[in-house]
Amino acid sequence: MLPFSAAAENNKRPILEVLKTAFADTTRVLEIASGTGQHAVYFAEKLPHLDWRPSDLDEHLPAIDQRIVEADMNLVNLLSPIALDVEDLPWPVSAADYEDAYDGIFTANSLHIVAWPLVEAFFDGVGETLKAGGTLCVYGPFKYEGKFTTASNEAFDEHLKEKDTNSGIRDFEAVNALAQKIGLILQGDHKMPANNQLLVWKRG
Repeated sequence: MLPFSAAAENNKRPILEVLKTAFADTTRVLEIASGTGQHAVYFAEKLPHLDWRPSDLDEHLPAIDQRIVEADMNLVNLLSPIALDVEDLPWPVSAADYEDAYDGIFTANSLHIVAWPLVEAFFDGVGETLKAGGTLCVYGPFKYEGKFTTASNEAFDEHLKEKDTNSGIRDFEAVNALAQKIGLILQGDHKMPANNQLLVWKRG
């Protein structure tokens, strides 16, 4: 049986409503940490104007491939998943090569799972990969001015740290500082269901 994420199933429609605008002028999106591949299949179907490239660690690729096969939608804009570890810089893509250049990058429920050095590596990779004028969209929970937005997010943060002390809900200000460092300008901070946000940046 394929791995299944209830969170991805529940949040895909609200995320899509933001991506319709955020990626309106985008042609090629790289998804980081595609996980089960549910988002990749859904967004490729609903956003046929762009090519969607899933990526994840090697061990997750067979499940993503299988989900694409079982979707049986003949989505010509859903590209084969590639192996990508955010800390293995440079990423196996290049903004300098027009054929492989990405003007969109998307990730969901990833920055609070990994250690902070990997969050920094993520933005370093975005800086090397995203074309000028491109858009970055990041979905997940965030703190603001060091404060949790809800009691449930605070409890979730404690749960994350019990499993891995290096994980945890990130401060928006710290993440935005990393984005600004690579020339990204915040375009939107959208409230989403289940106490999450969808942050949208554009590269100058």
